[in-house]
Amino acid sequence: MQDIQSLFTFSITATDVVANVFVAMLCGLLIASLYKYTYKGLNYSSSFNISLVMLTMITAIVIMVIGNNLARAFGMVGAMSIIRFRTAVKDASDIMFIFFSLAIGLAAGVKLYAIAFMGTLMVGGVYLMLNQFRFFLSGKREFLMHITTDAQSVPDNAFGKLMKRYCRNSKLVNIQTIGDEESEQTMEYSFYVNLKKEERGKELVTRLRQVKGVTHVNLFFDED
Repeated sequence: MQDIQSLFTFSITATDVVANVFVAMLCGLLIASLYKYTYKGLNYSSSFNISLVMLTMITAIVIMVIGNNLARAFGMVGAMSIIRFRTAVKDASDIMFIFFSLAIGLAAGVKLYAIAFMGTLMVGGVYLMLNQFRFFLSGKREFLMHITTDAQSVPDNAFGKLMKRYCRNSKLVNIQTIGDEESEQTMEYSFYVNLKKEERGKELVTRLRQVKGVTHVNLFFDED
């Protein structure tokens, strides 16, 4: 019973603050490194990765401020409720990393260093294993590509060679004409593509933009 109470009743010294925040920082750096290494998308955000480190440290500070004071806890909830988060989280794994950072920050904030380090290593190790061996993944990842062109100047079969070079397969799913005969017409092409190497997606977009008559190229994740 005494051990359980000690989790909620603890005194904080300057040394404890430094140690708690330092442990949170180390664990946050491990979490951020894991995120960077396993990220497979096309729009990697360094600011989000930095935020994971800072979130872990800030959470440790918040839990130290609250301590075992119920009034502080309610006051902190009230103060935090005025913050509005407008950034849309597009990938479920990003949400997981946010909660991962919060949990580790909480552990570091109450001086449970063993839980902080072991939790970081164990959860990170399992995620890395699942990611590397692609558990629960179909093996194919489709992207939706929109290409906008000048209808008058784009050559025939303008994208065929590039699609074969960068994609395992590609499928034209829609062609749309914008404008009328009296004004300049533009054509919008929509493709489903399965890239040979996802990290070369930006290179494919760049090469397509260099094709004569192409005005815009956008590549999106095709997620349900």
